[in-house]
Amino acid sequence: MAYAREEVQETVDAYIELRALIEAGDATWTDLAKMFTDDVVYIDPAWGRIEGVDELRAFLDESMRGLEDWRFPVEFTAIDGDNVVIKWTQITPGTRADGSEWSQSGISSLIYAGNGKFSYEEDLLNMVHVLEDLGASGWRPKPGFMAPPPDANRDFSRPA
Repeated sequence: MAYAREEVQETVDAYIELRALIEAGDATWTDLAKMFTDDVVYIDPAWGRIEGVDELRAFLDESMRGLEDWRFPVEFTAIDGDNVVIKWTQITPGTRADGSEWSQSGISSLIYAGNGKFSYEEDLLNMVHVLEDLGASGWRPKPGFMAPPPDANRDFSRPA
């Protein structure tokens, strides 16, 4: 059953607004967990499958440590029923010799679950591109940085 387009749009707008607050330093990545159901499934390209809002909150805290100077501006959103796509860019610190930013293309696929919350998010990012840019830029982790687990769960299936 698809929810009303207006309800989905309102929640997408709130999600985008919260991401802008995070970018501005007026909220934290862990605040994003409030946008998800208790049984959320969240897929990260490096950290793998995260299940449950408490686990999501811990993941958001751990995975974003040491990346405070990275940016993730949103380019556009698309809604099809309860399915949402958010196109964003990951901008890593520093600039190339020509002055351009180190950036990589990202997309998030979400499922709206009602009551202003999503039940699923899958982030897609070309990790080879990310690693190439990080190597070429000379980026080094800041204190507190936590590497993804070596045995990440790669199951990206959507909840039933």
